Amino acid sequence: MDMKIGVIKGDGIGPEIVDEAMKVLDRIAEVYGHSITYTRLLMGGESIDVNGVPLTDETLEQAKESDAVLMGSIGGDAKTSPWYRLEPSKRPEAGLLSLRKGLNLFANLRPAVLYTDLKEACPLREEIADKGFDMVIMRELTGGLYFGDRSTEVIDGVTVAKDELVYSDTEIRRIAKRGFDIAMKRRKKVTSVDKANVLDSSRLWRKVVEEVAEEYPDVTLEHMLVDNCAMQLVKDPTQFDVILTENMFGDILSDEASMVTGSIGMLASASLNETKFGLYEPSGGSAPDIAGQGIANPIATILSAAMMLRYSFDLDREAQAIEDAVGDVLKDGYRTADIMSGGMKQIGTKEMGERICAYIK
Repeated sequence: MDMKIGVIKGDGIGPEIVDEAMKVLDRIAEVYGHSITYTRLLMGGESIDVNGVPLTDETLEQAKESDAVLMGSIGGDAKTSPWYRLEPSKRPEAGLLSLRKGLNLFANLRPAVLYTDLKEACPLREEIADKGFDMVIMRELTGGLYFGDRSTEVIDGVTVAKDELVYSDTEIRRIAKRGFDIAMKRRKKVTSVDKANVLDSSRLWRKVVEEVAEEYPDVTLEHMLVDNCAMQLVKDPTQFDVILTENMFGDILSDEASMVTGSIGMLASASLNETKFGLYEPSGGSAPDIAGQGIANPIATILSAAMMLRYSFDLDREAQAIEDAVGDVLKDGYRTADIMSGGMKQIGTKEMGERICAYIK
């Protein structure tokens, strides 16, 4: 397969971790007989330095011409970086929001996996961590409370703030389809999370999700109220496969799920549109305090590249090869500083990428 991949190396540790992910992708191409063409794209602080803005129209068009985009973390130290003396619309994060909007990335996919060899980092009780877990949270990204009309006004001497939560059946249907499609590649279970006992928007959400479920007879659907889901994530996370939910609930639950894995340096993410196109990036930040030291953990970015192979290119075997290689490296005791524990062998960013490549055969 010929793959056209846009690459945003980003800021801080971004270039270091993206380089290792590209190294792993090149190894996959070598072993499995694929070809990859990379297009370098500037976005975030790097783009501000070169172009004066965090995202240019040219970069957006180049991204659209790619089959998928791999991105490192963006942004810098808000206290010291000159980027944050600019107005908010010209800061690094504004480029990411514009990129997501321009590419119509409405579905955010966040895996949360507890590797057996990292279970000591899990904050849950030992008997829970011993079971392990492997889930993904499919979060609607462009609707709901965050994008509704809002206002703050004084009414009869009282200050009143209002935020509107709006979802259409079309918005719900397209995210539900993506969630069920993802479940078909996994263990074929969807947990749809809402607040249907209170909210009209959640009652519509539940109705539309049930309609979509009829198109996927091999997938088991369950409904769960968001407060119960938050509790179940720390009580018995192994029960979850795909959690499908709206924007605000997904924002909260995905952070909770990432915390119980014990290390944000291991967490990949993807933002998808209605085609096979996706933007793939680590969940963590740009960590400017350790940039250039060669100690950043590249695994989240490497796992994001594996997600790219699976969801944008339908290369499940190749994606699994990367995930298995990561597991083998951890099993053999190799760790970057952020996941280091007693008795393990600490290695740097480049060596971690090289060792993962070596396990892909």
